[in-house]
Amino acid sequence: MSTFDIYPAIDLRDGKCVRLIQGDYNKETVYGDSPIDMARQFVDAGARWIHMVDLDGAKEKKPVNDSHVIQVAQQLDVKVQVGGGIRTKETVQYYLEQGVDRVILGSVAVQNPDFAKEMLATYKEKIAIGLDARDGYVAVNGWLETSEQTAVALGKEMAKHGAETFIFTDIATDGMLSGPNIDATVTLAKETGTEVIASGGVSNIEDIEKLSQHRTDGIIGAIVGKAIYTGKVDVKEAIQKVGRS
Repeated sequence: MSTFDIYPAIDLRDGKCVRLIQGDYNKETVYGDSPIDMARQFVDAGARWIHMVDLDGAKEKKPVNDSHVIQVAQQLDVKVQVGGGIRTKETVQYYLEQGVDRVILGSVAVQNPDFAKEMLATYKEKIAIGLDARDGYVAVNGWLETSEQTAVALGKEMAKHGAETFIFTDIATDGMLSGPNIDATVTLAKETGTEVIASGGVSNIEDIEKLSQHRTDGIIGAIVGKAIYTGKVDVKEAIQKVGRS
């Protein structure tokens, strides 16, 4: 049986750890001033991965909070994946050279698929494709716009070009603590024949356990954000429960 990892999420804005509701920059809660202190708590709880998103970067289309990401990658014994504002070869190379383990390409995979394919060919498993969907269609630019492409269609196309890992978010559930869209996540994994990390909507340990039951379908982890910060999920307990077979 494949492993199943909990990916505690650290969303960065103005150098702080924040959460937005459904990607809305006007609906922000600040949960901490120090990303590395937050990450250290997750590592102490047993996390093997930290999921970091540069929210300012996503808006500016270039890295803004990169120093915080690199600090975590270099100073803590944990793997780091990062998304937000990654639009150029130089940025991908920069993050990977600085010790980040996986770079997430989101909007750019829709808007410049050739670039995404080139990065997959060059960096292989170090590239994850982030598919954020609203009603099945991929949303771009910090979720401000919805494209005309379905998540499954784009997933199949990217898998053909070597994508091994997708991060799938159903925007309707993000930050709402309403439970993840398990069916859509499983469909993506099965249709693409790849590994998928579920994101958005996890509200409690039961949600994580339900997702982990689909390991054999290709769901290899869950990104958990708001549920951790509001005390609904204890990282240590969640990791112990879903185990790492």
